[in-house]
Amino acid sequence: MERNVTLDFIRGVAILGILLLNIVAFGLPKAAYINPAWSGSVSLHDAWTWAVLDLFAQVKFLTLFALLFGAGLQMLLHRGKRWIQSRLTLLALLGFMHALLLWDGDILLAYGLVGLICWRMIREAPTTRQLFNTGALLYLIGVGVLLLLGFISGNAPNRSWVPDLANIQYEQYWKLNGGVEAISNRSDLLSSNLLALGAQYGWQLAGMMLLGGALMRSGWLKGQYSLPHYRRTGCLLIAVGMAINLPGIYAQWHLDWSYRWCAFILQAPRELSAPFQAIGYAALAYGFWPWLSRWRLVAAITCVGRMALSNYLLQTLICTTLFYRLDLFMKFDRLQLLALVPAVWAVNILFSVLWLRHFRQGPVEWLWRQLTARAAGVSLKPSAR
Repeated sequence: MERNVTLDFIRGVAILGILLLNIVAFGLPKAAYINPAWSGSVSLHDAWTWAVLDLFAQVKFLTLFALLFGAGLQMLLHRGKRWIQSRLTLLALLGFMHALLLWDGDILLAYGLVGLICWRMIREAPTTRQLFNTGALLYLIGVGVLLLLGFISGNAPNRSWVPDLANIQYEQYWKLNGGVEAISNRSDLLSSNLLALGAQYGWQLAGMMLLGGALMRSGWLKGQYSLPHYRRTGCLLIAVGMAINLPGIYAQWHLDWSYRWCAFILQAPRELSAPFQAIGYAALAYGFWPWLSRWRLVAAITCVGRMALSNYLLQTLICTTLFYRLDLFMKFDRLQLLALVPAVWAVNILFSVLWLRHFRQGPVEWLWRQLTARAAGVSLKPSAR
């Protein structure tokens, strides 16, 4: 099957964009990820950094990646049940090891588990419209659960929103020292994440996968519509998403990121805006592809997208080394952490371009494919890695 180069580019953008938020999760306590006032106060430049990222990036690139993952499931249907189930099970196992041994912010386990459910839903959907509508409904259910959690939660902030000094020091201790203590804590966080996946986030993740499957089945994610259509759609969807998200950003700032309103209820505008903006970003890539494709940087980012799994894990290796092994954890604020992102991007891009000069796939992608074939009992044609 011929590769969709534009789709590879969008996937590369998603992987690089995810780091804009993950860098905070690596470099600061877990509470800082969505709460800029995690320490009890917030500087003006930190608040503005949070606001800009919330408007353009927070959840958007993860949502875009989930959309592409669902599109990939649609593309894999011709492989059959054994191949898809083996592939997704191996992804879930990799995610489990990644979450337990390296970093508590893993997304691979969730994608593997939800994917095992969604590929059947994509296969069995009788029409593209029904698949799209089911995806939208599941996503809205997830947002509804988020609001419900907000209404039934208490007023007193818990340590996951504003941790006390003892909790901050303990988190710093186990992240820097590693070992059994770190594995034990990552295990506890993994249990919490799986609970959240089943109760709330899994609905949204499944919804975006189905939407991605529907857009691929319709030909929209194959670039089969006109360039003006993609440009108009992209601008409109991004504008709608920002209009939905901006009041939530303003309200959280105005309320000083109060737990009662901001931990759940005021997260909803961001979650509602994310599909609009994610699909809008993809639309602009297709709409301006004849011009974008002329740039060497775009070709390099396309290489990153072809090796998305390898690059995602490479980001973990780089950032855990920087922050946990080289003792840079909690040494930078949110804005300063962003200054480190281009350097990690450069490593991702350089690694991808150099690797693909010699091999057809990224190293983890190659291993994943080989293990999938063995698990599915399929013989692969001899080819270069």
